[in-house]
Amino acid sequence: MSVNQTGPKHNHTQPKEAQYSFFDLLKKPIEIYMFTDPLCPEAWSLDPIMRKLQLEYGRFFTIRPILTGKWSYIYQDDLHTPKKLKAQWEKTACVTGVCCDGDLWIENPVSYPVNVSIAIKTAELQGIKAGRRYLRKVQEKLFLYKTDISTDDELIQIAQDVHLDIDEFKRDLHSDTAKKALRCDLNLTKEMDVDHTPSLVFFNEDDEDEGLKLSGAYPYEIYVKVLKQLLEHDVYPMEKPALLDFIRYFKFVSSVEVAIIFDWPVEKACKEMKKLKLQRIVEHVPVKHGMYWRYLEN
Repeated sequence: MSVNQTGPKHNHTQPKEAQYSFFDLLKKPIEIYMFTDPLCPEAWSLDPIMRKLQLEYGRFFTIRPILTGKWSYIYQDDLHTPKKLKAQWEKTACVTGVCCDGDLWIENPVSYPVNVSIAIKTAELQGIKAGRRYLRKVQEKLFLYKTDISTDDELIQIAQDVHLDIDEFKRDLHSDTAKKALRCDLNLTKEMDVDHTPSLVFFNEDDEDEGLKLSGAYPYEIYVKVLKQLLEHDVYPMEKPALLDFIRYFKFVSSVEVAIIFDWPVEKACKEMKKLKLQRIVEHVPVKHGMYWRYLEN
C-alpha cells in the first residue's frame, strides 16, 4: 500500500454542492478504513478530529473501523513495562490535551487485551454504529477512569451503557463469529501493510487506484485536503450545530473536543461550558487531564 500524491485540483464557481446530484451524496463516494486499537492513546486522541470531519463532511464518506491488535501486542511485549506504558499515555495527554490517565498501567492494568477487541466486534454484529458507540464507551472508561475493561462483567456493563441488545451481546461474546470478525480485521491490517495505529486509508469508489493511506494522527486540515483531492471538487463544510445541540447529541464531551469542533481556543470552550454548568445543563466530570462535561438529562 503506497501513499498516493495529490491529484488534479479543479476550480469551480458553482453554488455549494452543485457539482453533486442527490444520488451522488446518497451513495457517499468515499470510504474510509479507520485502523484503530481500543488501547492506543494516539487513536483515542484522534476521536475529536474524526467527529468534526463527520459533522462537516460526513455526507461524502462512510467509516469502516478496523481493529489492528497493535496495542494488544505491545502490552504483551516484555520491553513495554507498565512504567513505559504509563509514560507514553501521559505524553499523549500532554501533547493533545485529551485525557489518557497512564496510572491505569500501575494501578489497574488491562488483564486480557484481546477480549476488548473481541467485544467490539461482538457489538458490531448489531451494526457499525453500535460498534462505534461501544468503542467510544470502552475508550472513555479506559482512558478517563482507569478501568480494566477486559473482564466479561465490565464488557457486558458497557454494552448496557450504550443500549445494545444484552441477550444478543452475551450470546455472541467470545463466539466463533466475533473471533472470525476480529481475524478478518487483523488479516486486512496485514494485507494493507498498516504498521501504525491509528491509520486511515481513503478509497474513492469511482477510482480504481489503490487507497491513500495516512499513518498516524494529523491535523484536521490534512483530512479535509485528502477528501477534496479524492473528490476532485472543492466541497464545503456543513454549518456547525449550536453548542447546546452538540452537547445534547453526544452527551459526554471534553473542552478540547468542543474547541476543535467550533474552532475556538480551549479557554473559550471552557468558558462556554462553564456557562452551561451554571445553567445546570451540564456537569463537570473530574479526570486527571483536561476538562470533561456530561449533559444532564431533564
